[in-house]
Amino acid sequence: MRGRGIIGVIVIVWLLIGVFATWQRGYFSNSETNCATAGSIALTVVAGPLNYGGVNPKVASCNLPQPSQ
Repeated sequence: MRGRGIIGVIVIVWLLIGVFATWQRGYFSNSETNCATAGSIALTVVAGPLNYGGVNPKVASCNLPQPSQ
């Protein structure tokens, strides 16, 4: 049981570091909102501390399916 708590704390800290890296890169202040920006934000958050090791995940383009008519 104690191991789950430690893993949970590690995951939360990992994601918080990713959110901080996203904020430092200015993704939240960017006025452009589209699928590629949202994907880049999500990848940066998931990468967490790897962002400070040189990882710079970006989504160049994103194609969403159109709703049926």
